[in-house]
Amino acid sequence: IGETVQILEKSNANLLCETVVPLEDPIITETTSTLQEWGVLWKQLYVKHKVDLFHKLRHVMNELIDLRRQLIQGHLAQDQTREIKRHITVRLDWGNEHLGLDLVPRKEFEMVEPDHISVSELYKMHVSSRHCGQQSTNQGDSTRQRHGDGCRVPVSHHLFINLKSFTYNSISEDADVFFSLYDTREAKQISEKFMVKLNKNGGPKNPEKVDRLCALFTDLSSKDLKRDMYIVAHVIRTGRMLLNDSKKGPPHVQYRRPYGCAVLAMSDVFHTITDLKEEKDFVLKVYTCNNENEWYQIHENIIRKSNTKYSAPSTNYGLIISLQLLRGELEQIRRENQAVFNRALALTRKLGFPDVILPGDTRNDLYLTLERGEFERGGKSVQKNIEVTLYVLYADGDTLKECICLGSGEPSNSEYRSFVLYHNNSPRWSEMVKLPIPIDRFRGSHLRFEFRHCSTKDKGEKKLFGFAFTPLMREDGTTLSDESHELYVYKCDENATFSNQGLYLSLPCCKEDFNSCPNLPANLPFQRSPKEAFWVSTILCSTKLTQNVDLLALLNWKAHPDRVLDILGRLRQISGEEIVKFLRDVLDTLFCLLDDNTDKYGPLVFQSLVFIINLLRDSRFYHFRPVMDSYIQNHFAGALAYKELIRCLKWYMDRSAEVVRQDHIQEAMRALEYLFKFIVQSRILYSRATCGMEEEQFRASIQELFQSIRFVLSLDSRSSENLVFTQAALLNSFPDIFDELLQMFTVQEVAEYVRGTLGSMPSTVDIGQSMDVVKLQSIARTVESRLFFFPESRSILLPVVLHHIHLHLRQQRELLICSGILSSIFSIIKTSSMVQYIEEVEMMVESLLDVLLQTLLSIMSKSHSVETSRGQRCPQCTAEITGEYVSCLLSLLRQMTEIHFHHLLNNFHSKEELKEFLLKIFCVFRNLMKLTIFPRDWSVMRLLTSHIIVVTTQFLSPALHKNFSEVDFDFKVWNSFFSLTVLYINQPSLQLEAIGPAKKKKVLDKHGDMRVMMAYELFSMWQKLGDNKPHFIPGMMGPFLGVTLVPQTEVRNIMIPIFHDMMDWEQRKNGNFKQVEAELMDKLDSMVSDGKGDDNHRELFSLFLLEKIEQETWRETGISFVTSVTRLVERLLDYRDCMKGDEMESKKVGGSVNLMNFYKSEVNKEDMYIRYIHKLCDLHLQAEDFTEAAFTLLLYWELLQWEDRPLRDFLHYPCQSEWQRKENLSRKILHYFNKGKCWEYGISLCRELAFQYETLYDYQSLSWIRKMEAAYYDNIIEQQRIEPEFFRMGFYGRKFPFFLRVKREKSHLSLRSHIQKTHPPLFVPPPQNKEFVCRGYDYERLEDFQQRMLGEFPQAIAMQHPNQPDDTILQSDAQCILLVLQLLLFCFFTMK
Repeated sequence: IGETVQILEKSNANLLCETVVPLEDPIITETTSTLQEWGVLWKQLYVKHKVDLFHKLRHVMNELIDLRRQLIQGHLAQDQTREIKRHITVRLDWGNEHLGLDLVPRKEFEMVEPDHISVSELYKMHVSSRHCGQQSTNQGDSTRQRHGDGCRVPVSHHLFINLKSFTYNSISEDADVFFSLYDTREAKQISEKFMVKLNKNGGPKNPEKVDRLCALFTDLSSKDLKRDMYIVAHVIRTGRMLLNDSKKGPPHVQYRRPYGCAVLAMSDVFHTITDLKEEKDFVLKVYTCNNENEWYQIHENIIRKSNTKYSAPSTNYGLIISLQLLRGELEQIRRENQAVFNRALALTRKLGFPDVILPGDTRNDLYLTLERGEFERGGKSVQKNIEVTLYVLYADGDTLKECICLGSGEPSNSEYRSFVLYHNNSPRWSEMVKLPIPIDRFRGSHLRFEFRHCSTKDKGEKKLFGFAFTPLMREDGTTLSDESHELYVYKCDENATFSNQGLYLSLPCCKEDFNSCPNLPANLPFQRSPKEAFWVSTILCSTKLTQNVDLLALLNWKAHPDRVLDILGRLRQISGEEIVKFLRDVLDTLFCLLDDNTDKYGPLVFQSLVFIINLLRDSRFYHFRPVMDSYIQNHFAGALAYKELIRCLKWYMDRSAEVVRQDHIQEAMRALEYLFKFIVQSRILYSRATCGMEEEQFRASIQELFQSIRFVLSLDSRSSENLVFTQAALLNSFPDIFDELLQMFTVQEVAEYVRGTLGSMPSTVDIGQSMDVVKLQSIARTVESRLFFFPESRSILLPVVLHHIHLHLRQQRELLICSGILSSIFSIIKTSSMVQYIEEVEMMVESLLDVLLQTLLSIMSKSHSVETSRGQRCPQCTAEITGEYVSCLLSLLRQMTEIHFHHLLNNFHSKEELKEFLLKIFCVFRNLMKLTIFPRDWSVMRLLTSHIIVVTTQFLSPALHKNFSEVDFDFKVWNSFFSLTVLYINQPSLQLEAIGPAKKKKVLDKHGDMRVMMAYELFSMWQKLGDNKPHFIPGMMGPFLGVTLVPQTEVRNIMIPIFHDMMDWEQRKNGNFKQVEAELMDKLDSMVSDGKGDDNHRELFSLFLLEKIEQETWRETGISFVTSVTRLVERLLDYRDCMKGDEMESKKVGGSVNLMNFYKSEVNKEDMYIRYIHKLCDLHLQAEDFTEAAFTLLLYWELLQWEDRPLRDFLHYPCQSEWQRKENLSRKILHYFNKGKCWEYGISLCRELAFQYETLYDYQSLSWIRKMEAAYYDNIIEQQRIEPEFFRMGFYGRKFPFFLRVKREKSHLSLRSHIQKTHPPLFVPPPQNKEFVCRGYDYERLEDFQQRMLGEFPQAIAMQHPNQPDDTILQSDAQCILLVLQLLLFCFFTMK
């Protein structure tokens, strides 16, 4: 499922092929192919013992399979589908990153097609694809950014709490547990209460709520999380008056009585919960209060650890809860955690509004706290047990049903009974209840509090002795203020009737009410108890009601028209919450005032409107912007308002040059977007009502307004900080008015307005850096606006935008913002029609290409230099800026056609300018390949970069040939071109041989083999050099040789003939090609050692050059040269193969000897011969074969003479005379002979050194060397050495390697070479078969040696006789080994 299939059918004897691609979501197809690719790599992880990654990848693959299945089923909502895709892409990118695969650029979770977007867009997608999982949480910002609002919408947090059990053993009664959040620093509760009803066994009273006792405390801000916050749990039992005294009250009478309290610090929770959405368990100890008078502050005492005021439990029992912190919008959390919300989750809100107020969030909650009371004893010997009963009653006397809520999680009630404090006439409850009263019942409703004494005698009566009340709204229309209220207590008894609430509603409820009613009748139905009082506090959280007198006065301005100016002046003092609740009414009032008297109220209405508009920029009220938009479109009716708004706005701008304090001007500039919305909508209404009258006057007023805008921006602000802020506010808001202007003017007219405004801004030199940033940000938003997408406006705006960008790039200022603007322009231009596309790209080439190249060169050079003494790099030289500008340059080059290149190359005024341009662009291209601009796994980006470079090079090379060949030849430009092509062909991202077949096919289908394209270009330009080719001989020998070593046959076929050209030109110039030969062999040695080259290259090199040389007059020397090079490559490849792996030390030795002898005997390259002498010596030293190392260095020693000829520094040798080098070498050789216990050969060298010291009268050194010689004699006599066994070993047959090397053999190769110099060879090997004399290990016998050798060559056959093999064996395709114990002592001692 999901694989591409092919349908083959025959028609008229012709085979037709139709490719069928499955119709499914692209991300499903990608997931399928990725899982198939991972399946192979996953098994390899197991083989390579990467167990951790193996298990992680298996888990991710299983998750992907499950997510893919859900997508295929197609039963998901759009939001769920999007979330599934996000999870899939996060896992795909994670796996690709950890497996070393390519990063996939994405847009909306799907792979993008690079041909359909600009290079700049592709670059940004690569940057963002690695973090695609985080992008989904940031999408809410995109709308805000379009409006230019810099505020950040706060993210809400939510605390999930789940009560698992309450393990107590001393109550045995029903209990209510109230959870709330408490700020101990401000000593106030910050949330509603979550209520849990438990039975006497500790389980939920409602059986349906088993495992469902959970709540979500919502809308906690980041500021809330930083508070000194606690979870507080109050436990109220329901039962007897005294827990341990059955005599106090009859058993059938139930009282709510305080029991205990528990607290948990949220700081401890945050330290424990390290990951978001992690759920952890906590145990809360329940403490009991020692004195009920202190119950109201028991949580404070526990937090402060005032342990004398509470008692700790005898055991560690208490409340067991689990907590989880969630983040994000509530709806999003509901979607992501459906299992949690399905558990009858109780949403518990904050007291007051959250940080973000949503327009649809309708609330009308009054939070009432019973604080305390003061009551008389009433002639009793003991104090009372007071219970308060609360009712909410409407104007008609009916009790409002279900309007009292003790806490979330339980249904609301029609009455509330407080808990009872035992024998307390001054009770302090501090118990909060919520009153969710319907908005239509709020006016006219009141609260009645009834006070009863709960007797503990046998009858357990509850006797009414008083009441208090308060209306919910005042006569002026405001609600109860958020403060503590002292209520009067009126006396009554059980016989009192409240059926006619008018009897007591006419009475004053509090002191303020009493002062407003001075003439009370003498005979009142209820008498106030002067010594008794009752205190409550209220908090209103309503989106429909207000407590603000000024706001009500504004809305009812017609009742007091003489106070309008004063009311408008106090509008700023009204809280934002109150204004947004009545936004539409407030706006209607303002525009009604404007229509009533424009001259009188106009300026104040304008100021008020600006204040309200800026209020919506606050993050708390940002979501009310759609409410404002809806009002303007559907409810706004001020058809004449535009005149006054334009007048006031222009007046503000014109005064900006002369006013010192410009706060009010800056606020007007920030409100520009909505001011224009009102202006445009007002003009539309007026035009609709008058059939377009006064159109010219309106256009003239807008023209004058834009002249004022240009005037403000043209002012020199360097000496006025306030003016800087005014200009910045104007520039920030300016792009927001384009859409409004497009409703009234044509696209060209709006573009002209904008062009004139952008053109009025001072140049970069004349403004400060802060204004520089603001100016560019305004230009950036102009480019991103809808206006810029219109082709007819873009032709007007593009020149002025490019002008400002050019100025900034030339001065290297604000590079990151400029790159963002260019990226947007490239993306938009790509969608243009062909004619306009050509014109716009031509405009950008003329304005930007040269300065882009210069900027990139500057950035790349700075990236390698340290800018400060602390070693910190310049911020402008970061990888981000480099990547941005590379993508911009590539976008421009990619969008250039042949016409653009033709115009570009023909518009240079001189060849010097063209030369400078070519050098710049070639240098930038080279840096792109040398520096790591794009990460290794950005394969799509790297391949596209290579494609653009090769295409651009093909367009530029004709100009190079046309202007800088023959007489006008310029070596620097040509050399830069050749260096570029060589770097290009050798870049790792183009080496297709190193990638898998599937990826290789994709690359070839998309781009072809770009190495071949560039190789053809290189060869073509080489041929066009003509007589100037010798300038690059032998300088380009090495680079061109590196190209031929690229493992691509076609590239080699193209490039190898160039070497014949070089040989021919060298032959003409010098009569030989020794220089070419030397350079070629030097480069071959280093390049093949670095892993380049293969047998195919050797064969092609020989074949092509021999074929070319066949017709030359210098045929013989040429063939000799080619043969030597071929033999060298053959030995270099063999040497490279044998150097792989640490277990083949003896093979490495043999390979080094063969290559060393080749350099000495066949090509006579002494430098290379000496180089390999030291490589061989190092190999011997690594194996601790010190004698062999000494004999190896003797080969170099023999090449030196005892002369004072100066020698250059070479390898690790410094500049010194030949005598000094030979002396130092002698001492080193003696040291190695001594360590290898081969003192016999060190004696002759001691005598040689002694002779030289004696000749120079260096008696100190002579003394030292004579002592060493004497020590060597002593060692020969006294030291015991093991005499080794020697074995004759022959290799016969054609199946052995080109050079024979034996694993772990202790072959005296250097010694054998020395023997053959002074004596006839011990064995003369046949032409294709070789024999060796090998020294065995200490105490090693023939059987052990034979087993070791056969282990080295497992396919070989051991010969059973010591005779010389016949030709049948010598010429056979087999491996035969002859092993014989050989006595070599005669030879060994003869040499001594």
